[in-house]
Amino acid sequence: MCTDCPARLASDLDGAYADFLAHHQDLVFGMAMRLTRRPADAEDLAQETFIRAYRALRAFDGARRAELRSRGWLAAIVVNLARNRARRSAPASSDLGGLADSTADGVPGPEQVATQRETDRAWQTRLGQLPERYRQAVELRHVSGLSYPELAVALKRPVGTVKSDVHRGIGLLRAALEREALDGRDFGSAGIEVKR
Repeated sequence: MCTDCPARLASDLDGAYADFLAHHQDLVFGMAMRLTRRPADAEDLAQETFIRAYRALRAFDGARRAELRSRGWLAAIVVNLARNRARRSAPASSDLGGLADSTADGVPGPEQVATQRETDRAWQTRLGQLPERYRQAVELRHVSGLSYPELAVALKRPVGTVKSDVHRGIGLLRAALEREALDGRDFGSAGIEVKR
């Protein structure tokens, strides 16, 4: 995370914007990928996010740029753009194929890739079954790694409310895992431990 980006943007927007983009591109693309589920759509969404961000920053005065909480602000742009796109088009397919292409040692075996893809799909399904309010909060907090203040900015809700939404979303995921365990589904390959 770039702590001096806001100050640099305040003094020289055009000169500092490339570094700002480089510091935040992984966050924005990762969020876009989770929201669209397709690499090409995620790239378009990320690009549109940075274009919107630049235009907005040009309209801000230097003091407002200096006080910017960039991660939460960018997350809000991504979420809003994705929501607007979803309203205009049909839902995207749930393709997670490219998300499990590497492991810690860098050379995954076919079994590892298949297991990881299966686990990703199972978690994606569980997340997709959450009400949107909780799904967004859980994904932004635990997948994108936003702090609660950043999450509050991104979702335009008070910090206490987003904490509650994350907590409730995690509770719903836990309940879903417990139901699946009672149904006798196998979680050994997914590395999931259900606590009672």
